[in-house]
Amino acid sequence: MLDETTARRTTALDLKPADPLSEGTRAYFAKCEEKLGLVPNVLLAYAFDEKKLRAFSDNYNDLMLGDSGLTKLEREMIAVVVSSLNHCHYCLAAHGAAVRQLSGDPAFGEVIAHNWRAAELPPRQVAMMEFAEKLTREPARVAESDRAALRQAGFSDRDIWDIAATIAFFNMSNRMAAAVDMRPNPEYHAMAR
Repeated sequence: MLDETTARRTTALDLKPADPLSEGTRAYFAKCEEKLGLVPNVLLAYAFDEKKLRAFSDNYNDLMLGDSGLTKLEREMIAVVVSSLNHCHYCLAAHGAAVRQLSGDPAFGEVIAHNWRAAELPPRQVAMMEFAEKLTREPARVAESDRAALRQAGFSDRDIWDIAATIAFFNMSNRMAAAVDMRPNPEYHAMAR
């Protein structure tokens, strides 16, 4: 069981949000509160430097919420599979909650986090998960045959870009979360169960 101080901290670093936060950041955080019921700790972690916060959130919002041939659920599944391979506690809690919410199936969210191969995914999503696993574990071994497998599964070249960008983003964010011992908001653990 975590002690109260450990449970409430955002990261292991002593970096507090800028004071005062800009009007734009305050509005962004208010929107998070309205839509999610919380301000994600990852945003609070970056808020010590609002330029870094904007860069992170602009990239995240483009990848996860922007126009794409990938569904929001598929993008969240990539986040969970990459985070599972990297053992990222923060992202598994946060994006596991999103998979549970978007799929409407708590068991599906758990199986994606523990072993996506047990999820009995359609061929399209199997190809996507295989690519996520290879790019995360062995990036230097990715070859044309891997992109061809994605095309064979029905993904366009634009979709392949989006898959790769999402995988790359979560590998980066997993490493930042590990480096600073980022803690997920406790609320994530109970969401959509």
